[in-house]
Amino acid sequence: MSDATNGENVGRPAPGGTFLLAGRATARIGYGMGQVTRKAAAPAGRENAYAVLRHAFDLGITHYDTAQFYGNGLANELLRDAFGPQRDDILIATKAGAKPVPGAPIPLKAAQKPSELRDAVEANLRTLRTDRIDIVNLRRMDYTPGLLAEGDQVVPLDDQLAELSALRDEGKILGIGLSHITLDQLRAALPVGVVCVQNIYNVIDRSDEALLALCAENGIAWIPYFPLGGGFGALPAVGENTEVQAVASRLGATASQVGLAWQLTHSANTMLISGTSSIEHLDENSAGATITLDPHSLATLDKIGSTTPRD
Repeated sequence: MSDATNGENVGRPAPGGTFLLAGRATARIGYGMGQVTRKAAAPAGRENAYAVLRHAFDLGITHYDTAQFYGNGLANELLRDAFGPQRDDILIATKAGAKPVPGAPIPLKAAQKPSELRDAVEANLRTLRTDRIDIVNLRRMDYTPGLLAEGDQVVPLDDQLAELSALRDEGKILGIGLSHITLDQLRAALPVGVVCVQNIYNVIDRSDEALLALCAENGIAWIPYFPLGGGFGALPAVGENTEVQAVASRLGATASQVGLAWQLTHSANTMLISGTSSIEHLDENSAGATITLDPHSLATLDKIGSTTPRD
């Protein structure tokens, strides 16, 4: 990928409007690379992935959420090959804190040490063939669901932030994000400069409502993962909720569109990174940004989720 200047995508569509992300006005509808990468192992899957990614760009989507451990580098290869000449026009956010274990039942393990975070950034730079990564999201492992850090992988947040700050000073990353964190951890990290937070959050699971509010107060982008639920094989799926379905039927929309529209309406700093390997589903997700929730629908949806913090 080419060296960077800050492309502003002037005159292009911006689904969902924009929010400032890593210093750039960025469409609030983004794209997550997980699902398309899982389907891209076969040649036909790879060609489909390129088609989906290019279609996303045509829709005005410029924020792509990836990780070196998605497909052991495959997600980054797909991004690199799809957008090499357009590197200045897209924003790449990746993750550090885990590394791939190909062939294992859980193909990941913790990589929380500062040196491992640096290794993750260097690996992303190599596979993406770029001179910088717009955002690196530090994925903590302090609570379930998901992997838990154990032994020497239990690392102080301050040590991790120091390493990411050094990488930022070196120009290898432009913004620091945090993922799977607590309210107290965000408070501690604010002086370092945080551009986004990624936690589980959707219309059904609102246990991080206070964390979202703190992000909004500080101009930090809130980028929920599993925005439609269903993650880890155990989380409730938004599209299966009967109240969400009723609202969707009344509005002539799909349940997924209503779930995404609620997130965008609920807080102006919310940005979405729903992933898909289908152009049709991509169009559906993007159109969720055009759904207007009337007061009755909004009130119905607001009552669904619990805002009780996690233990």
